Amino acid sequence: MIIERILLETDKLIKQKKFGLVFEEHLPECTPLYDVPVHIGSKVARKTGYVSDIYTVLRIDSNEALCDRRETHEQETFCLDEIVAVAEFGEPIYPTLTPIDTVENAPDSDLWHTLIEADNYHALQLLEYLYTGKVDCIYIDPPYNTGAKDWKYNNDYVDASDAYRHSKWLSMMEKRLRLAKKLLNPADSVLIVTIDEKEYLHLGCLLEEMFSGEKIQMVERRWTYLYHLANAGEYSKGQK
Repeated sequence: MIIERILLETDKLIKQKKFGLVFEEHLPECTPLYDVPVHIGSKVARKTGYVSDIYTVLRIDSNEALCDRRETHEQETFCLDEIVAVAEFGEPIYPTLTPIDTVENAPDSDLWHTLIEADNYHALQLLEYLYTGKVDCIYIDPPYNTGAKDWKYNNDYVDASDAYRHSKWLSMMEKRLRLAKKLLNPADSVLIVTIDEKEYLHLGCLLEEMFSGEKIQMVERRWTYLYHLANAGEYSKGQK
C-alpha cells in the first residue's frame, strides 16, 4: 500500500515538473478582451486593477454584474463598464488585425511598414500564418526582470522576493522565442536580443538550448545576443 502511494505521488511530480533550465511551466499571463461582450459565466477583471485578478460573472442585472472573485470567493458588484472579459494563457482567442491609421510619406516608393500594437505573443501568432520561415531579422528588447513596476508581468508575478522569479521570466520568454524561431528564415537570418546583467546568464542558457548549434556573438554593453542561423557551430565574444 505504501509503495503504491509513493508511486502515485512520484507520477504526479513527474507530470508537474520539467527539470532543466525552465524547470517550472508557469501560466500566469492573462489578456484583456475589450471587444468581447461580458455575459453570465464570463471571466473578467477590473479595468483599473490587475488583469490576473479574475472574477466570474454570476448574474447581470441591467448595467451591473455580480461577480465572484476567484482568489477569495468574495462576491462584488461592478458596473459593466468597469470590467473587461479576459482570457488566460493557452485559451484560444483568435486574434485579428484591425487597421487604425495609415501614414504615406513616399507615395512613389514600393516600400511599406506595418506597426502592430498588441501583446507580443498574440502578434507573433498572427505573423506565423503568413511569414513562417520568411523573416530575415528579429530584434527584441524584453523586460530585464529588475522588479520595475511599469510592466504587468512584473507587477503581478515577479519581484525580488520571489524564489521563482527567474524561472517565471524564462517561461515567459520561452513561449515567445519559440514563435520567433518559427518565423526566422532557417537558411540565413539573425535574432538580436538585448538584456542586462539581471538575466543575461539565464537568457543565454535558454537561447543556447533553443538555438543549439547556431553562430552566437555577444556584444558587451547592454548584453546583446546575436544568433545567426546560417553558420552553425561558431561562437565569438566581443566588446562594442
